[in-house]
Amino acid sequence: MRKIGIVTDSTAYLPATTIKLLGIKVVPLMVQWNGKSYFEADPNATDVIDALRKGELATTSRPNPATFLLAYQELAANGAKEIISLHISSSMSGTSDAARIAAKDSPISVHVIDSRTVGMALGFGVIAAAQAAEEGLDSQTIIQRAKLRMNATSIFFSVANLENLRRSGRISRGASILATALAIRPILTVDDGEVVAVERVRTAAKAMVRLEEMAVAATAGRAVDVAVHHLGAQSQAEAVVARLRSVLTGLGDVSNTEVGAVVGTHVGPGAIAVVIAPRV
Repeated sequence: MRKIGIVTDSTAYLPATTIKLLGIKVVPLMVQWNGKSYFEADPNATDVIDALRKGELATTSRPNPATFLLAYQELAANGAKEIISLHISSSMSGTSDAARIAAKDSPISVHVIDSRTVGMALGFGVIAAAQAAEEGLDSQTIIQRAKLRMNATSIFFSVANLENLRRSGRISRGASILATALAIRPILTVDDGEVVAVERVRTAAKAMVRLEEMAVAATAGRAVDVAVHHLGAQSQAEAVVARLRSVLTGLGDVSNTEVGAVVGTHVGPGAIAVVIAPRV
């Protein structure tokens, strides 16, 4: 067991192979649907994903601090001397607050990091932290590397409509109504932890083109890793991956994953996201 343990939450949507290979501890957020509560990582949560793909609505909540404390205690019992806990933007979730509450009772020191982002824009920072921990670096250097990767990473996404974001309070009701009335397909990003619109296009096809163009521009000729996320849009996501493979130079790892129930609740079916992470 390495001396510094790495913890994140389920909204990083890290590939299972990466989690296992790098020994990352993942604490799941909660989703409530059809009168029941599920851990996002619960296999039964696939029922929720199926419902979200059909446009049904669910609600989400942060992990209980006790869940974080258990994760911290397990890492300490396995030999960790410190923990770095990296999480979804505090503007989107109270997850990092729950982690801080748990950190007060942890048997070892816990450094809680608010990533100010989500999905693999967070996940690439977690990977950087885990790799640095495996190198035996000290906690402050690990945190610096993780923040450097996350700050350099861009995320662009498109949703079929803004209703889910409106219901979850991530965008105003007026903006949602206007987009629906004008049949607008918004292009959004995460700016300092907040979801903001950067462009508005008229069709899904144009949205895909703009996502690809923005992804290419964000590489700025650098070596990058890429992640594509979607909800109920596998074929469109595969097309985006194929297109990026054909036009990007210096392309490293590429993943294509469906988001889980938590982010899926907020973005709704048909959402596509592209994450560009320069290798810094």
